[in-house]
Amino acid sequence: MRKGTLKGIAALGLSGLALAEGVNGADTAWMLVSTALVLLMTPALAFFYGGLVRSKNALNTMMMSFAALAFVGVGWALLGYTLAFGQGSPLLGGLDHLFLKGVGLEAKGTIPHVLFLAFQGTFAIITAALVSGSVVERMRFPAYLAFLTLWGLLVYAPVAHWVWGGGFLGALGALDFAGGTVVHINAGVAALVGALVLGARKDYGRQAILPHNVPFTLLGAALLWFGWFGFNGGSALAANASAALAFANTMLAPAATLLVWTLLDLLRTGKATAVGAATAIVVGLVAVTPAAGFVSPLSALLLGALAAFPSYYVLLWRARTRLDDSLDVFAGHGVGGITGALLTGVFAEKSWNGVADGLLFGNPAQLGIQAVAVGVAILYSALATFLLLKLVGLLTPLRAGPKEEGVGLDVSQHGEEAYTSGEGAILLLSEKAPAVPSLRPKGGEA
Repeated sequence: MRKGTLKGIAALGLSGLALAEGVNGADTAWMLVSTALVLLMTPALAFFYGGLVRSKNALNTMMMSFAALAFVGVGWALLGYTLAFGQGSPLLGGLDHLFLKGVGLEAKGTIPHVLFLAFQGTFAIITAALVSGSVVERMRFPAYLAFLTLWGLLVYAPVAHWVWGGGFLGALGALDFAGGTVVHINAGVAALVGALVLGARKDYGRQAILPHNVPFTLLGAALLWFGWFGFNGGSALAANASAALAFANTMLAPAATLLVWTLLDLLRTGKATAVGAATAIVVGLVAVTPAAGFVSPLSALLLGALAAFPSYYVLLWRARTRLDDSLDVFAGHGVGGITGALLTGVFAEKSWNGVADGLLFGNPAQLGIQAVAVGVAILYSALATFLLLKLVGLLTPLRAGPKEEGVGLDVSQHGEEAYTSGEGAILLLSEKAPAVPSLRPKGGEA
């Protein structure tokens, strides 16, 4: 190939990759990293949840998170994004971006529009996946896939529009930096409804149901914390001071939650558990999410410390009831999100965020606005989730049968096992498998 041709190809390539007018290179670089970090959080959630269930359900539980990458991800690109961020009414976005129409390399803020689409899509994916923790070990996988897809479109997308896409809660002045209301309250309440609709596992309350791999859960918590720097820091949508503040608060608040949680464990039982530590980290991350770019680092420490108490005691209360929210999604994400959203209205400080003060800094009305947003999210998520589960239940059974639960959902739903002994514990044969010819001699033959 001639040298001039190579120069021409290089020039064409460089011109094709030029940033559109209004797009900032530094902001784009940070948002590329943040999008990858948030996407990593869904596989991280798979490890977090997967370690908490029994070994016979490990793959099924992890697949519930991985499936969200496909079903919610594609749904978001084709329809969910326009419902959340399209130009529409205060209740729902319009269809101007249906099937990715008008989503290209043009500026959306200071980053390419297509990158904004991808970043927001990672939020939709993990939010829907969070709900799975309340229905593990008993929900049929086909029913889960149908529910997951519909929930991402009809529950997550509208709430995202209300807060971030030009909807009525954002116009009211609700502060939700990275998803306390949109992500965690929404998913936590949906998880609670899911647990109630499906009912308890057949072994719940009859035998000990113990985590099969706590190191998996710790690994998941570590990767979640790592990814959360993109979750919160990236929600500034730029490489700026707001991102730096959110980044620092994402480190500090969970540390404070973990400290308080550990002390509560030691005071109550004399032992600090690894599962408790992993749970505390997630609770702290959830609580600081709505506040990350709105409060000072000192306030983030205090918020994280305070957030440990309600989630810790709701978790203990739930364990004494017949409510089988299997992995305590409501205690962690629902209660943690409510706590964080309300405390944002207490600790918000305009000198740090440039937007609004909270109760402690002379603006008590902000706490009331936060309470309205929390109440709206709870009511809508609960009602819509209930209706969707009933709708899916009309089309296909929601629950696995007792025998399927007994053998485990890895085998009954996926035809494979996470762990085997020797050559494998269970052999699955199709009903249409060809008959094995007999090796016995026929009558009269030697």
